[in-house]
Amino acid sequence: MKKLVLLLTFCPFVAAHPQSADYHIRPIDFTKVQLMDSFWAPRIERNRTVTIPASFARCESTGRVQNFVMAAQRKGKFGTKFPFDDTDIYKTLEGASFSLAVHPDPALKAYVDALIDTVARAQESDGYLYTARTIDSLHPHEWSGPDRWVKEHELSHELYNSGHLFEAAAAHYLATGQRNLLDIALKNADLLVRTFGPGKMEVAPGHEIVEMGLVKLYRITGKTDYLQLAKFFIDARGKRAYDKRNPDEWKNGKYWQDEKPVVDQDDVEGHAVRAMYLYSGMTDVAALTGDQRYVAAVDRLWNNMTDKKMYVQGGIGSVPAGERFGEDYDLPNGTAYNETCAAIGDVYWNQRMFLLHGESKYIDLMEKVLYNGMLSGVGLDGKSFFYTNAMQVTDGFSHNALERQRSGWFECSCCPTNILRLLPSLPGYIYAQKEHDLYVNLFISSKTTVNMADGAVEIVQENNYPWDGNLSFTLSTGAGSTGAAMSEPLTLRLRIPGWVRDEEIPSSLYSFTDKMGGMPLIRINGERVPYKMEAGYAVLNRKWKKGDKITMNLLMPVREVRANTHLQEDAGKVAIQRGPLMYCLEWKDNGGKVSNLLLPAGVKLRPVVQDGELGRITVLKGEGLRKDSVSGVVSAAPITMIPYYTWANRGAGEMTVWMGKEKPGNK
Repeated sequence: MKKLVLLLTFCPFVAAHPQSADYHIRPIDFTKVQLMDSFWAPRIERNRTVTIPASFARCESTGRVQNFVMAAQRKGKFGTKFPFDDTDIYKTLEGASFSLAVHPDPALKAYVDALIDTVARAQESDGYLYTARTIDSLHPHEWSGPDRWVKEHELSHELYNSGHLFEAAAAHYLATGQRNLLDIALKNADLLVRTFGPGKMEVAPGHEIVEMGLVKLYRITGKTDYLQLAKFFIDARGKRAYDKRNPDEWKNGKYWQDEKPVVDQDDVEGHAVRAMYLYSGMTDVAALTGDQRYVAAVDRLWNNMTDKKMYVQGGIGSVPAGERFGEDYDLPNGTAYNETCAAIGDVYWNQRMFLLHGESKYIDLMEKVLYNGMLSGVGLDGKSFFYTNAMQVTDGFSHNALERQRSGWFECSCCPTNILRLLPSLPGYIYAQKEHDLYVNLFISSKTTVNMADGAVEIVQENNYPWDGNLSFTLSTGAGSTGAAMSEPLTLRLRIPGWVRDEEIPSSLYSFTDKMGGMPLIRINGERVPYKMEAGYAVLNRKWKKGDKITMNLLMPVREVRANTHLQEDAGKVAIQRGPLMYCLEWKDNGGKVSNLLLPAGVKLRPVVQDGELGRITVLKGEGLRKDSVSGVVSAAPITMIPYYTWANRGAGEMTVWMGKEKPGNK
């Protein structure tokens, strides 16, 4: 293969080689964004200093690394439970690579290089890399099947392993310029090209992500075989019909998103993580090929998920059996699954949908997931995790007895390693550009310099988000270095979040019980300016001068959320939101029990800044009602609500997101 050209950008959506078609909007590479905030920056630093080292250590202690050592020796016995355990190493390598891109660490780099060398020795001569078979090819893992690929459509996860290898290799190459991991990935990808395709073996990958990984290799190399194979794998779906006569037999085509061809799919279904990876891959391929059937399909699927299959804190995948989506409006609280990996996959998909369409509703949903459904998956210590994210925990309810406490690791530890690869790249989700347009999507104190069509533009963002909505943005341009105006107008697009526009979620699934009452004022250099709204963005078009300062205040009242009437379990209940944050009642602040608490009619919850075990956060305080479980007597009781993402950091106990609400006039 001809020599690759090293990118000066690390963004997974930007190609090293020019493509004939691609996303029209490009995110600003995370290595170009410097965080200055007190919310995400400490978490990313903790990820670097605590989560990544802990993950490598656990990969060592649990035998995941030893699996590669034995595979290199071609002897031994596969030492962990699942054939996809290889991916925990790949995901940790990916997160470490992202971290190294912005924070050089010689010791970490040396460890990463040594581990990559171990992976290289485990690879077979033709490119095959799958320790569950290579260690002892005559006695592979029981999920693997007697020969390569024969169980790929359901259990083996061979292509899933390849996909995470490709993702890690792309991150490592773009971060370091080294080819050691990339060469391993390309050798494996070339094996897939020789094995699968028209006139060759055909299979719909059982656990999607190889499609996303192949696209990343295509972006780096420009080798169209990789893009074509990604599309081939996606188009191979639709061979296993769902037998409606046996609804209990759920592990079939529907479970694997294989019931219909992707261009005919209308409902998000099956295993939630697999679905998110499939839809992300479809969106990538849609952008790169211009296939409008793909565009129509991902639009339908996104609408179905948002309209009917999402919890109020952004969680998806309600059914524990199979970690899967239920039917429309099947969103029970007591048995909610909400896998952390599914939330992360939802972040990936929504970012791609924004890049495809340029509408703020995708960022609105991504923000909800980031601050709530995803962030709850990692403890404040950076080394304890939730695999699932409950909506309520009640004493005596056995289903979620094990989900009250965070764990340092899991037998299936996909979620911790997924979190650690997302967090370092988060700055790349803040800004985006398209020709003369600069998008501000997330409100995180930061600064970056963007090379626009008419020169470089620096933007500095300052705020205390998500705790308050006072936002400021200072622009400086190359042309304006002496204070003169830019020679050409630049359009600044500031997202006005859906929760400001009285849209709790971009659908009718949930809604606020009140109205905000007006759009925020925007001032430039202290002077109020009019603006128009387009696709959820305030559009400011002008010739900017050096030091122009834009201010905007997003009001953050405490708001009650009600569910669509189709969600009968939430009837008569409310959830509480302030700004982008969902709140919950937890046992620690409320006398050890929350399942018998009610909100009085007309209750006023007041925000209070509080320092404590959960850090410096804004809690909500007010007067509630407690119903005695024996006598049924209702009495006044003070209540405290905490941000949902902070729950279960102080021990196990009851928690709830939805609360019963007293009807007006009741005593």
